[in-house]
Amino acid sequence: METEIIKLFETHFHSKVTEIKALPKSGSARCYFRLYTGTDSFIGVYNENIEENLLFIRFSEHFGSQGLHAPRIHCVSENNLFYIQEDLGESMLLDVLEKDRGTEYLDERMLNLYKKSLSELLRFQLLGGVGLDYSRCMPRPVFDRQCIMWDLNYFKYCFLRLIGVDFSEQQLEDDFVRLVHTIEQEPADYFMFRDFQSRNIMVKNDEVFFIDYQGGRKGALHYDVASLLYDAIAGIPDVQREELLSCYIDMLQTCKPVDSGHFRNVYYHFVLIRLLQAMGAFGLRGLHEGKQHFIDSIIPGLQNILSLFENKLKGQYPAIEEVCHKVLLQRNALQQRP
Repeated sequence: METEIIKLFETHFHSKVTEIKALPKSGSARCYFRLYTGTDSFIGVYNENIEENLLFIRFSEHFGSQGLHAPRIHCVSENNLFYIQEDLGESMLLDVLEKDRGTEYLDERMLNLYKKSLSELLRFQLLGGVGLDYSRCMPRPVFDRQCIMWDLNYFKYCFLRLIGVDFSEQQLEDDFVRLVHTIEQEPADYFMFRDFQSRNIMVKNDEVFFIDYQGGRKGALHYDVASLLYDAIAGIPDVQREELLSCYIDMLQTCKPVDSGHFRNVYYHFVLIRLLQAMGAFGLRGLHEGKQHFIDSIIPGLQNILSLFENKLKGQYPAIEEVCHKVLLQRNALQQRP
């Protein structure tokens, strides 16, 4: 793998690689390497999923043509299994947050980085989709009813079933139907990043750049904002979530007319679907695959959901709320055992 990446690099740049280092794996099967030439560094990628590679490469080239903050793709192997991209550094937004955080609240620098992230997200949403071919998006070109139901079933089967909690199948399904109906009323005409969270935002010279958008498709504006502000591991306090949401809505209103009250009301339903999808990932990657980062996210994720019910969606989805309470009590009891 390393030999092939070095060969691709040296053939394209006519320059020698002096060092190559494997980077830690995250939630995907992709393998990343940092290549050094003595003066510069680059990122080499290997991924067996060719369709996913081609999506990322096409998206990156398109976003670059729109002046958006995405990594430049330098070259791609003939078999599309390897590619070399721009190195955006080692600092994810989450890294900066964990390093600089002295209190529960985001300091001024972190707030500014989150505002920059939302500003650049809005550019991706409004400009990124212009002229973009969505037909090859996986698994579907639009985040529609079917995609929403997949996410809800992901929560049910990859989290609730794995964790072994009892629930009413019919009552849970009734909540799912109501949630889907609310979300599908909103226009799905914008580029939706899909996994817009602090581990997919790179910080370089106090500017933000986005990676891992190959799961993107058409969708509503609300979803990615919810993904960032309710990222379980980041733990942004509610008052600052509201401040950042207001900032995003203000920026949006400079681009297009929007009913801020309606946007807020619907937004919290998108928050819920995103949080439930994330719990499915915590179950699959954590409970099933044993990846500690995802296991550590389970309790914060449940607390996010229950706080959302308490403050924004009280009584609207009782079966979802009840089962999340059950799981949190179960997890807390397990942690308290000697």
